[in-house]
Amino acid sequence: MAQSTTTTAATTASGAAQALNGEFLDLALAYADEDEPECEPRPEQKSLLPCTAGRKPSLSERRNVDLPYLRVVHEREREREQDAEATADSSPDQSSPFAPGLRRNSISMPSGINVLDLEALRLRHQMQAQDALHEESIADDATSSQGTPATTPCDTTLNTPDKGMGATTINFAATPNDEDSDDEFGNAKKRVYRDRFRNRRRASIAPLPALRLNSKEMLASDFDTHSLASNQASITSVNSLASLLREKMQAFPQLIRKKKRETKDYKIKIFVIIMFFIIIFLIGYAYIAYHQQVLTKSYFQKIKFNSVDRIFRILNQDDKEVISGQLGVTLGSDSAPFHCLEEQRRSDGSVCIEWNGVARLHMNFEDKGVFRCYTLQWQALTPGLLPTDCYELKRDNGLWFGGGITKGQEWSLSYANFDFMPYASGDSKVHQFGNGVKRYFINSIGVAMQVSERTPLQLGINRTENQFCLRAANDDFTFVNRLTALPQLDYKICTTEDMRSLHMLMTQQSLWDGLKEQDIQVLHSLLEEPVWRIPNQDLPDSLNETVICDYSESAIAMGLGHIVINEFWQENIGDFTVDRARFPTLKDTIDVLHRRGFKVVFTIQPFISTDSVNFKDAVRRKLLIYERHSERSIPALTRYKSCSSAGVLDITNNASVPWLLEKLQRLKDEYGVKSFYLDLGTGYNLPHYYQCRQPLDNPDMYARMLTASLEGEGLMAVSTASVVPKPPIFLSTPPANATWEGLRETLAAVLNYGVIGYPFVLPGAIGGDYLLERSLTKMVTFYSLGQPPLPDPELFIRWLQLATFLPAMQFSHLPSEYRSDLITRVAQEMKEVRQTVVIALLKKYLSPSMNEGLPLVRPLWMMDPHDPACLIVSDEFSVGEELIVAPILDAGREEREVYLPQGVWKDGIDGSLRKGSRWMHGYRVPKDKIAYFRKMPDNTRF
Repeated sequence: MAQSTTTTAATTASGAAQALNGEFLDLALAYADEDEPECEPRPEQKSLLPCTAGRKPSLSERRNVDLPYLRVVHEREREREQDAEATADSSPDQSSPFAPGLRRNSISMPSGINVLDLEALRLRHQMQAQDALHEESIADDATSSQGTPATTPCDTTLNTPDKGMGATTINFAATPNDEDSDDEFGNAKKRVYRDRFRNRRRASIAPLPALRLNSKEMLASDFDTHSLASNQASITSVNSLASLLREKMQAFPQLIRKKKRETKDYKIKIFVIIMFFIIIFLIGYAYIAYHQQVLTKSYFQKIKFNSVDRIFRILNQDDKEVISGQLGVTLGSDSAPFHCLEEQRRSDGSVCIEWNGVARLHMNFEDKGVFRCYTLQWQALTPGLLPTDCYELKRDNGLWFGGGITKGQEWSLSYANFDFMPYASGDSKVHQFGNGVKRYFINSIGVAMQVSERTPLQLGINRTENQFCLRAANDDFTFVNRLTALPQLDYKICTTEDMRSLHMLMTQQSLWDGLKEQDIQVLHSLLEEPVWRIPNQDLPDSLNETVICDYSESAIAMGLGHIVINEFWQENIGDFTVDRARFPTLKDTIDVLHRRGFKVVFTIQPFISTDSVNFKDAVRRKLLIYERHSERSIPALTRYKSCSSAGVLDITNNASVPWLLEKLQRLKDEYGVKSFYLDLGTGYNLPHYYQCRQPLDNPDMYARMLTASLEGEGLMAVSTASVVPKPPIFLSTPPANATWEGLRETLAAVLNYGVIGYPFVLPGAIGGDYLLERSLTKMVTFYSLGQPPLPDPELFIRWLQLATFLPAMQFSHLPSEYRSDLITRVAQEMKEVRQTVVIALLKKYLSPSMNEGLPLVRPLWMMDPHDPACLIVSDEFSVGEELIVAPILDAGREEREVYLPQGVWKDGIDGSLRKGSRWMHGYRVPKDKIAYFRKMPDNTRF
């Protein structure tokens, strides 16, 4: 704008208009947009202002109150006014009291409004009844606004006691027609109630934000409703609208800054709240950590144990935590620990901590150089307490191995999930664990556990809570013979940096002790030659001399080996004599087989059928296991394969072993048999209420004692074991169903048994041991299952390819039975690969296996325990450290993923060189081939 204007507020009219004779001086305020005509002042008007003839009534006249006035002074006019002020004192101009810049309408308040008794006025107004108006009567306001009132005035007196002023009279107009009238159709019009203090014009004016009256802040709308004098003024001129708009525009930046400031304050409040909670968390964490540090004590330098929470941690050589868990999970938190009394302590330097009357813990340390072993032993002191220790199942990507095969056939215990189950050998299709067990567990991060044989061990794995738990608990079968009054949990933990060397330490035992030259020859023959199992049906009559001779003639084309004759060589299980009705010239047949180069093996069992002639003799001699809580003359019976009722030799009876050895020696002398296959079943094949003359630690102890008693009698293999048998004895895998699942289970069993220290494993027959389309509800050994029908050709080929690289091969169905050129050609190729590649490696790593406990067939992590990929690969294996095998284990597949550890490897299919430490995706494996890779020297160049 060219010129800026400045608004100044004048003083109230109380200073310009004085009260005369108790009446207010009527100020006739001029309008800025009207000329002042010359006229004579009215006689009745006592005013110092010019007359207002021909003018509209001023705002003060209409309201009959003294109002302040507002002048708008321009900058140029301000200078002229200052010059005129000097002459104004000497000759005041009464005829022109206002400057020409006056606004026509301004926002004005009545004089003395601050002293009004608004509360009294509001109450009085509420008690007065409001008149009803017709909608048409609203037009009367227009008439009233033109200065020609058509109503009878209604006076209202306001009291202003504080200012010494008289009563102020304010006139309000009432509509002349208060009566209802009918509309043009004769209907009664609706009565309209209106606020008598607000006309149409004032209702259209926006209210002011607020007013302060009598030290109380009121909204403009409230003031309009309850006050007698409105706080609003009519805004009609362009100047007033522009002024109001200018004020709003000037206040807009302040409003924006206020909002920004409010937003900033909101963020500050959130930040303060977050910092408050962080500080509270840090304080709580520091408090807990401090108390744990105070309560945690260090034992043997590398053990951190909090005896209150029983948190147990073991550190490695670099003081890095390698295993942690909670000991005594079942103790509860109300028992306070203290050091044992002097008579409870041991002289071996162990630490003894006791929870009064509940349990006692002994901890000891054994230093083996780079290996550090810690022994823990819990003793329950109150009945019903089951000592339980739980450790982390997964830590730093480490996996737990060991324990043999489980019901779910998991490659690692870290993938299993089952509740506490007694750790004993059984049928993995029905029970939690398989036929080969050993209380040994190892973790890939360099931690191993070994549990005492005298502990009634129950094992539980909870993947949800990430726990691997050991518990000592007796039961009515597995650990029915309580070796202690209350259960004890005794085990050892060893740590080192190298998982492989730790495995060697935990499984190391010299298998050369007491080994004869003849045993070495048998061991080599099992590695070099196949095992031929005479096919049989589910009835004894299916086996005779003709079947044996015909089978041997067909098998000789594939090579020589051991011919295994099942238990049907005798009339009843437990006779230990040949059934002369079906084998009248068995001695001559065996001589023929020996001349051909075969070795004949008889299958024997410790079970004696109730139909056998030896059963009565054994009962009379009290050689059988008897019923618990009964006389020793009452034998405990069980069921085994084709025998529906049988007794079991009591191996703890000193007379039982000599009696059995006499029977076996008679067979050797009469038929020239030199080897036996000991079919023990599993621990669950013992009678449920078994009782031996001497208590057994667990059912697996029976198989251990019997195997040890017959080691010198030419045992070729056993069906179950809990310790590594003396070579050349092999451990058989569980009977496999003739399906693809059975093929995968065979590989899993061989690898898992190798992990727990069984280097010599005899897989089942190629193609499967039996065929059942339904799931089993009882153990396989409870059924008399014959040889399965001829398996699917593809399944037989893939099974044959896998068995070629295992420690031993066992046939039941011969490749010639298929009359297929493809199968015959594959069989010849696999025979050549085994003779030229595999057998040499098996013999090379035979001595390390017998000295260090390492298996012949190993999982990949034994080659490189620091390679994470080797830990998760479950369908590949190595023969020693120089051959990687990746078989096909699913139907219809001719390609697979292959991982090779570090090094340079030569492809056995096409002879190409492959670089290790990488995956090969989509590797093609034709139906007649198997993927295997031989390791080349490190300096080999492509």
